[in-house]
Amino acid sequence: MEDMVIKSNSFWCDRSVMVTGGAGFLGSWLVKSLHEAGAEVVCPLRDQVPQSELFRSGLAAKVILVEGDVTDQALLERVLGEYEVDTVFHLAAQTIVPIANRNPVSTFDSNIRGTWTLLEACRRSPKVRQIIVASSDKAYGQQEKLPYSEEFALEGSFPYDVSKACSDMLAHSYFVTYKLPVAITRCGNFFGGGDLNWNRIVPGTIRSIIRGQQPLIRSDGEYIRDYFYIEDGAAAYMLLAEKLGDNPNLAGEAFNFSNEIQLTVLDIVNKISTIMKSDLEPVIYGEATGEIRHQYLSAAKARRMLGWEPLFRIDEALQATVAWYERFFRDAR
Repeated sequence: MEDMVIKSNSFWCDRSVMVTGGAGFLGSWLVKSLHEAGAEVVCPLRDQVPQSELFRSGLAAKVILVEGDVTDQALLERVLGEYEVDTVFHLAAQTIVPIANRNPVSTFDSNIRGTWTLLEACRRSPKVRQIIVASSDKAYGQQEKLPYSEEFALEGSFPYDVSKACSDMLAHSYFVTYKLPVAITRCGNFFGGGDLNWNRIVPGTIRSIIRGQQPLIRSDGEYIRDYFYIEDGAAAYMLLAEKLGDNPNLAGEAFNFSNEIQLTVLDIVNKISTIMKSDLEPVIYGEATGEIRHQYLSAAKARRMLGWEPLFRIDEALQATVAWYERFFRDAR
């Protein structure tokens, strides 16, 4: 791990990096890691969210913030040109599945148009050397065979799944057609400190227990997901960009990043309850619709081609997550 950190600092020192979605859940952690590694970070932001980790931590004062939307191609071209950006991480997206089901058009606009706008701006910016586009395990849709591997077809059916499959295919198209130096990530359900979307199971469960309330489960609790710690996610994105910088032949490739552990929603709730020493029984609504029932990823390709492995075990990651939210609510009081 020590060698990886040294290499990372050397690669990122004084490197100009643009992160779309920098105030989001993953974006905040990625910006933090990039800043600590010595990168010069610029973030186009549509909305300023004071409670996001980017602003709460004071990190926003240490990076360049540009007001604007990821669907504004002229803005993106200006940022890429004026700040002589070398590396781009495209994270900006509407990521909440129930919101996508209720508001598909806004989700398609952010996730699909936002992606082609970003890719076209990069194509017209000759200094850009690496582009990492965030897809999702949801892009695979419902598959018969498990675990999902990168050669599976992208068969998303529900609005969020389709939006990520489209952004994924757009990235690959720009590589094939224009030889754009782009690589694609497909990760499971991120969890960790800083996630303020309370309808997600991890932050929602922790908040309920802190408040002395029963955790709420929208589904029947048996949906199986691939839970991936947010700090592992930030490290994986940076590693992929480094490897793409060293080996241009990685352009056009997609990589799954996963702990490769199958957990139900109830498994996660029970693990959190154990960590927090809570005996509150969850309330199971069984109302979830428009979501994939059983999904987890194989990360064999990332291990083989990138030398990647997760830095955190699931239980220690959940312990760190609980500690983060306990501090968050204590500070709020």
